Amino acid sequence: MDVAFKKLRPEAAAPTRAHAGDAGYDLCSVEEIPLKPGGRSLVKTGISVAIPTGYAGLVLPRSGLSVRHGITLINAPGLIDSGYRGELMVPLVNHDRSETFTVEVGMRVAQLVLVRAGDATFTEVASLDEGPDGRDSGGFGSSGR
Repeated sequence: MDVAFKKLRPEAAAPTRAHAGDAGYDLCSVEEIPLKPGGRSLVKTGISVAIPTGYAGLVLPRSGLSVRHGITLINAPGLIDSGYRGELMVPLVNHDRSETFTVEVGMRVAQLVLVRAGDATFTEVASLDEGPDGRDSGGFGSSGR
């Protein structure tokens, strides 16, 4: 699939995969931002993308930043609809209790994963079948440990 993108700033980087076959394309910062403990900021990537109709982009945290520094996304996953053409921005939060983390220009701050997004028509009914696994309305924690 070909996904067009536009650099909005000269220092912006194209979304790239670290390894062939990776699901996520790294998104990089175009600005330096200190994130104090508990702080959050909307980090600019300097790019816009044209996600094809029938797809959506999910913006996910980078596991290394999360584990080593407590840096993650406020709204993980973030959703980019196919019609959005504005700058991709990543809402980061610093969960570390004592260390300030500095986002640097060119730093990989998140991953973009493209997924199919189907069309649906929602029809109101009086009742639903129990579902293929028989779980019915069992929700959080219903499958045990």
